[in-house]
Amino acid sequence: MNKKIMTLLFELMKNSKRSDRELAKVLGVSQATVSRMRNKLVKDRVIDEFTVIPNFIKIGYELLAITCFKSKITKELTEKARKVTMSRPNIVLAARCEGMGKNAIVLSLHRNYTEYSNFLAELVEEGGDDVESYDTLIVSLGGLIVKPFSLKYLAEQERTK
Repeated sequence: MNKKIMTLLFELMKNSKRSDRELAKVLGVSQATVSRMRNKLVKDRVIDEFTVIPNFIKIGYELLAITCFKSKITKELTEKARKVTMSRPNIVLAARCEGMGKNAIVLSLHRNYTEYSNFLAELVEEGGDDVESYDTLIVSLGGLIVKPFSLKYLAEQERTK
């Protein structure tokens, strides 16, 4: 990927609502060139989606749960996990992982502890005997956040390389 397209990607990571005209000025290219480069990033699936990162507290989510599971791994269970996690909009990431004796991770947002507790009970029940163990770390989104979630930091790191 050429340097101009990478620069565009990092500029979009910092603020994806910027216009092609504004980005063209930053990159020193025409607006049409920025539009073509942006379309190429989407077509090549370098950019999967354009979205916002809201203030979760202001939209009613108080908790982020990081739940790690140890479960059996089969093709059928992987498909079942995909269906279960895709049916729950509050799950923002579900993936295989390694470490601490676990092999799957789920990141989920919750309005309160009761909602989280019910969610976890349902998830474990649906997993049945295939879930061997799990551990959860709960983050209060209204508590001390020393660095808020954002991709702009990654873009800044790449710019300084």
